[in-house]
Amino acid sequence: MNAKEFEMLYGPCHEAGGMTAYEWERDPKRLGFILARYKFVSKMLEGYGRVLEVGCADGFGSRVVAQTVGKLVAVDLDEESIEEAKRVAYSPWPVDFRVHDLTESPFPETFNAAYCLDVLEHIDPIVDEQSFLEHLRACAPVAIIGMPSLESQPYASELSAQGHINCKTGPQLRATLLRHWQHVFLFGMNDETLHTGFSPMCQYRLAVCT
Repeated sequence: MNAKEFEMLYGPCHEAGGMTAYEWERDPKRLGFILARYKFVSKMLEGYGRVLEVGCADGFGSRVVAQTVGKLVAVDLDEESIEEAKRVAYSPWPVDFRVHDLTESPFPETFNAAYCLDVLEHIDPIVDEQSFLEHLRACAPVAIIGMPSLESQPYASELSAQGHINCKTGPQLRATLLRHWQHVFLFGMNDETLHTGFSPMCQYRLAVCT
């Protein structure tokens, strides 16, 4: 199928959202790391009927998960991000984008699984973390949570470090999540490589909670 035939079937392909475009201009290789995290989620949740993504931003990675699940609802508390996600979405990978703040209330529907990538590190550990995780658990019995490691923060960019107010070590993340789920399985990532190696050397952590 050539580009013209594709456009006749599905409409024009849209450009990336602003956040993704910024990464493409600033540090293109980082998009590979982001997509690797979404691919992990897509493999773990393959075949699940209803899945919730929390903190989808411009929806760049959402369609990776949409390939493998029955229905994907993706939320973000920022209305402009959701509008942008809707603008750049297109029909081969349907995602239901909505505005919702999970620190304020659970989502008013239930799901088979939920996930959030690069969200928890931005949530105040004293004010909002407890309610956020309670509301996430209320939405789904299975969750995947991804965040930068505390050990990686000395190497974070100045812009990233300003927003990373809640990074954790592996034991801290496990202990936090075990307050809400019965089982927590921790994986590490360095760039796009997933592993179960020495926790303090991880740049990024992915927790599968059941």
